Amino acid sequence: MADDLTLETGSGWLEGVRRVPSPNCDERPAASEPELIVVHNISLPEGDFGTPHVEALFCNCLDTAAHPSFEEIAPLRVSAHALIRRDGELTQFVPFTKRAWHAGVSWFQGRDCCNDFSIGIELEGCDWQPFEDSQYRCLASLVRLLMATWPAIDAGRLVGHSDIAPGRKTDPGPHFDWQKLKNLL
Repeated sequence: MADDLTLETGSGWLEGVRRVPSPNCDERPAASEPELIVVHNISLPEGDFGTPHVEALFCNCLDTAAHPSFEEIAPLRVSAHALIRRDGELTQFVPFTKRAWHAGVSWFQGRDCCNDFSIGIELEGCDWQPFEDSQYRCLASLVRLLMATWPAIDAGRLVGHSDIAPGRKTDPGPHFDWQKLKNLL
């Protein structure tokens, strides 16, 4: 992803990026703006890349017959603001101005309900494999744009799902290279 990402600030949608609107979002609480970026990993089935299943999950149309593990997760109502595929392709599901349902039970610096004040970015991946350079480049470009748009977000407010839901979540996992991301910022 090039550094030419632009954001329609009124709508919260990125320009020129594939949009797949998820119904799994709502308005942020009054006077709440993004102050935190949460990095996740996801693949469905776990460890399979390039499938349409993540998109289907975020749009409430996951086919439970496609894999045995989908029966348990299909009823979930979850989303993220964006997904970065292995090749660096960026898809946006929820406007950044709205609340995506990505963090679940969570806590950051004395505040709970991180969905209220965070942006959730999913990387196509799993805990046991390294991420691709194209994903780091795209993520860094997106993070720079979000930091410029919402100044409360800084490098100290760039965390993994495991940081805000310890013991419950492990993503983005031990193969996510935080230093590599920070070097690209």
